[in-house]
Amino acid sequence: MPRVKITEVAREAGVSLSTVSRVMNGNPTVDPVLAERVREVAARLGYTANPLARSLVLGRTQTVSVVIPDLANPTFQAILRGLSHAAAKDGYHVLISDTEEQVHDEREIATTTRRRTDGVILCAPRMPQQELSALLPGIAPAVVINRPPLAEAPTVSADYGIAISELIDHLRELGHTRIAFLSGAVASASGEARLRAITAATRADAELEVVEIPAGVDFDSGAAAGDAVLASGATAVLAFNDLVAMGLLSAVTARGMRVPDDLSIAGFDGIPFAAYTTPPLTTAAVPAAELGRSAWAAMHALLSGEEPRADETFAPEVVIRESTGPARR
Repeated sequence: MPRVKITEVAREAGVSLSTVSRVMNGNPTVDPVLAERVREVAARLGYTANPLARSLVLGRTQTVSVVIPDLANPTFQAILRGLSHAAAKDGYHVLISDTEEQVHDEREIATTTRRRTDGVILCAPRMPQQELSALLPGIAPAVVINRPPLAEAPTVSADYGIAISELIDHLRELGHTRIAFLSGAVASASGEARLRAITAATRADAELEVVEIPAGVDFDSGAAAGDAVLASGATAVLAFNDLVAMGLLSAVTARGMRVPDDLSIAGFDGIPFAAYTTPPLTTAAVPAAELGRSAWAAMHALLSGEEPRADETFAPEVVIRESTGPARR
């Protein structure tokens, strides 16, 4: 069936093309009676505005860009799911760009995608704070996920520090005094929050020792850290995220270690797979979908000319499972 044209609606309603265009784009300057007549004719003929033409008239693409560091990470996938579903309900689409943890690509990708979209949401950007603050005014409207509050843009984040503190308290209650921390992305703000919490815990507890072991952010990184973990003499491990914890679990089990009898392992993020490892993984569940929905709410407020809510912080929930147990004697 051929698409109904705007000229047909104008002819049937007895109005100009510009009047039909203003009505279909929600322009309030059209007389209400006339606008109702145009809408009735459009509905009867089955006319809908061309999305491209509408975006040109409004100066909007109805699309926002989301820049993330690692699309393979289930936590970022969950953030995107919450964000994109919320955006779709408001009639917006999401353009996703993956920087693959390449910090030097973030500025260019954010700037380039902003030219083709109505706004940019930066998810856990790795760039230094000064560089991020310099970038944001040039790509406004912008929203940032998982960075400390900023003067230049609204932020939504999880409280990684408090969750790490709770995991440490859990391991200390089990009698662990020497803990290995598998650090992740070097430029990660959430990683810095973890380290601050660890430093505070060791200063407050003279018996606690935390050994930092550099690692990455994926399964292979955790597996590759197996030898270093065993050589550290730690009886428990805090992994940067669940993927790293799962990789370590696989590696030490292959070496004959029993988890948690010989080594306790705790992850972070609360990805669905963590509940199905052997043994199931203790973790801190980040409300990822809620982060995504909150980020969209802030962006939608900016696009609508409204004041976004104050910067929001969500507390992860520590989930105790069988991968952590009493320290070996």
